[in-house]
Amino acid sequence: MDIIIAKNCGLCYGVKRALELAKSTRRRQRGNVFTLGELIHNPQVIAQLEKEGIHSIENPGSVKTGPVIIRSHGVAPRVYKLLELKKIKIVDATCPIVKKIQRLVERLTWENKEVIIVGNREHPEIKGLIGYSRGKGRIIENEAQVQSLPRRKKRAVLAQSTQDIFLFSRIVAALVEKTECLEVHNTICHSTQTRQKSTSELAAQVDVLFIVGGRSSSNTNKLYEISRRIQPNTHFIESASEITPQMLRGAKKIGLSGGASTPPEAIEEAVARIRKSYDRQSQRENIVPWQS
Repeated sequence: MDIIIAKNCGLCYGVKRALELAKSTRRRQRGNVFTLGELIHNPQVIAQLEKEGIHSIENPGSVKTGPVIIRSHGVAPRVYKLLELKKIKIVDATCPIVKKIQRLVERLTWENKEVIIVGNREHPEIKGLIGYSRGKGRIIENEAQVQSLPRRKKRAVLAQSTQDIFLFSRIVAALVEKTECLEVHNTICHSTQTRQKSTSELAAQVDVLFIVGGRSSSNTNKLYEISRRIQPNTHFIESASEITPQMLRGAKKIGLSGGASTPPEAIEEAVARIRKSYDRQSQRENIVPWQS
């Protein structure tokens, strides 16, 4: 049995930076520290942060004391204004790549261009980007939605930083048919693209592949979708405890990959679980008595 771990999997720069900022804030601050939404889409890490006094809240209006950490996904401008009016200390952990996309959306909006944003409308990054478009940005989630758009002379299109590069390219192709002059900005972060590439390459090499990460993580779900297109025997797990011997049956090569919110210890635990399950399976095979 071979266990192969995808290159470039696990925590991305933006998430690492947000975690470091949260922990350094915790060390300096007496009392509770808050994050707007879950700092990282990983239930085990969130549980540990809660124990350390770093609590996630959804409604910025409910905050009475600070500091409040803006997570890596970023927020709309109105959220900053609300917290500033309440004189709440802000620790901005927005990923620098997301900040760059926010500035791009803001500029395109001021130029009075129709802005198409490819992404999940329920994702916090997208909600923040819509805020920077002053509510004028149009969210597109799939190719079918492009077909209902009217023809335009000019449009600009960009993507959620963790978007599936193949889906983005298909939507761009569909927009070309609807637009005379299409301004394309590939805003999918390099880390996401390399992670998707290494996962797809691994999926073609193994008998079974495990995608490890929080089920609410957009980029981890994208990895699962990408892998399933290549290797149908792909499993999405949040923790190593979900791995069963049945999932490993007959597999000689087993792959592992993780999303941008997957800590390295989660991958290590999955490796240990696979080895333990494989050893037990081998022992059961070895104790079968010989019959004449």
